[in-house]
Amino acid sequence: MAGFGDPPGGTPEGAPGGGEDEYRSVVFDESFVRAARLQEFSARERITDHAPAVRRRPPLRRSLSRQVLILFVLIALAFGTAVYVGVRHPYQSPAARQQAIEQVRMTVVPLAPRDRVPGAADPARLYAHSPAAHFAAGAEGVPLPGVRRTAHFSDDQVLNALATAKNYVVASALDPEVLGGGGVRSVRVLLDPDQLGQFDESFSHPAADGRHAPTGWLVRFDPSRAKLAGDEIRVRGSLTVVESDASTLEVTAEHTLVYPLRPAGDARAEASLFTVRRELHFRFDRDDLRLHQTRLVASSVQAGPLSCAEDSANHLRPLLAGQTAKAGGPAGTDPYRTGSAPAVCGTLATGAQPTV
Repeated sequence: MAGFGDPPGGTPEGAPGGGEDEYRSVVFDESFVRAARLQEFSARERITDHAPAVRRRPPLRRSLSRQVLILFVLIALAFGTAVYVGVRHPYQSPAARQQAIEQVRMTVVPLAPRDRVPGAADPARLYAHSPAAHFAAGAEGVPLPGVRRTAHFSDDQVLNALATAKNYVVASALDPEVLGGGGVRSVRVLLDPDQLGQFDESFSHPAADGRHAPTGWLVRFDPSRAKLAGDEIRVRGSLTVVESDASTLEVTAEHTLVYPLRPAGDARAEASLFTVRRELHFRFDRDDLRLHQTRLVASSVQAGPLSCAEDSANHLRPLLAGQTAKAGGPAGTDPYRTGSAPAVCGTLATGAQPTV
């Protein structure tokens, strides 16, 4: 007789305690059960809903494996690196990025005459009796030197730098529209875009602070005071180029320019000569060479005859034939103010004036 709690006929074969169990090695753990696609209804569910014995379970949402997640991260990093390298210029060093925000340093020194400014009806007579007698006329006085390649720049690149520097000198000091206080676009288009903000601010808010003097960028006269007394401007000077590092060329332009001037609105007045000595330092990276643009690094200007008592930052206000310098020196310099440029003034040597 079967014991209490045993089914009639004893323990069935294959059950614990029964005969040989060939499925004893199979273990149905919890993960296996949860992964099953079919699930049996309980007895209560079958009685209540008259449902079939089993139902299909919705598929489990499996989380991304560690390998897939790592692969996704690697792809994202590769894409980000490609974008960064594409945006960042391959030749741009930390020093070049610092240069990109470096502002031009400029100095404008007026030169006051000791005596009256000499004049003559014919500017040619003034030139013939002045140190500019043998200067070339106009752009011919800005010749290009012999071109030779450097360690990291070809002949064409060196020539490109020199030609762009010459174009800047011609546009900023020989263009009649610029000289008359008119448009400045011919100069602006030659500058590296990083400098356009400083350039524009210099003309919208001129200041004698060593950074925002329009006469540091170009030569222009006060149109209410003086105008050109002819088309011939005498020029003498030189251009030199050096390689400062593997990605930069530097050009120095040193020129003396002599202008014949008359009072504005009086074509019969005597002419006089006005002299400007400029030293400009340009810097070129490979982008500048490709785009025929330049970065002006420093500008030093000495000009006269001028009066030290007048502001020469925005316009040059020449002393014309028969005039003398006003009494007084340049504006005071405040040594407690940081970032300001000292106000300086010089004396125009007697030998720099025509002997007429």
